[in-house]
Amino acid sequence: MIAGKKVLAVIPARGGSKEVPRKNIRDLGGKPLLAWTIEAAQGAKYIDRLVLSSEDPEIIDVARKWGCEVPFVRPAVLSGDEIHAVDPALHAVSTLPGYDYLVLLQPTSPLRRSADIDGCIELCQQLNARSCVTVTKPDKHPFLMYTLDSAGVMHPLLNRNVTARRQDLPVVYALNGSIYVCETTHLVATRSFVDEHSVAYVMDKQFSVDIDSELDFTLADALIQQQFFREATVP
Repeated sequence: MIAGKKVLAVIPARGGSKEVPRKNIRDLGGKPLLAWTIEAAQGAKYIDRLVLSSEDPEIIDVARKWGCEVPFVRPAVLSGDEIHAVDPALHAVSTLPGYDYLVLLQPTSPLRRSADIDGCIELCQQLNARSCVTVTKPDKHPFLMYTLDSAGVMHPLLNRNVTARRQDLPVVYALNGSIYVCETTHLVATRSFVDEHSVAYVMDKQFSVDIDSELDFTLADALIQQQFFREATVP
């Protein structure tokens, strides 16, 4: 709870994953990928209730073993490849009413800290924002990106020529998919976590790994093994 407002946190973890099969329960640093998010949420001081949204019996069993509540089984219609993250969030809000904020924590961001979750909730409340999402600086600047036509000819993504040095380009940020906080009434009304009312909570790149591939798994594991990461995550 924060400023008298109740906070519901939801971890969406469906069973289907084509790029990295069964990734939500795959071992990472000695525990299931899902467990990293559960532990971070359990350490956050503002979350009143933490639940899993999944249709998969094995994922549900793992979540319960790590102390995450599973009050419902996600409908199969909300578990396909075409489903967006907001869909299980809206289902959770309708199934578990009475909360002022919804926090969505995707298990594919295992390196986020409890402090990041609390910081995102605090920023949303302090700025009286409808929603707050986490971002980080991208590896590649969009001013240096191109599309290719059918002949392989390059065209600037932003339709402009940029000759400035990288360090002289304007600072930009990208969604890192780690934490989404939204007023439940606003979420239901807009069916989106990100709009013109959103504010950003900036996270360090080392905590912003989003696991979508085998390479991402390797990177996350390497960061976990490094001493600087272990020290940075100590409360």
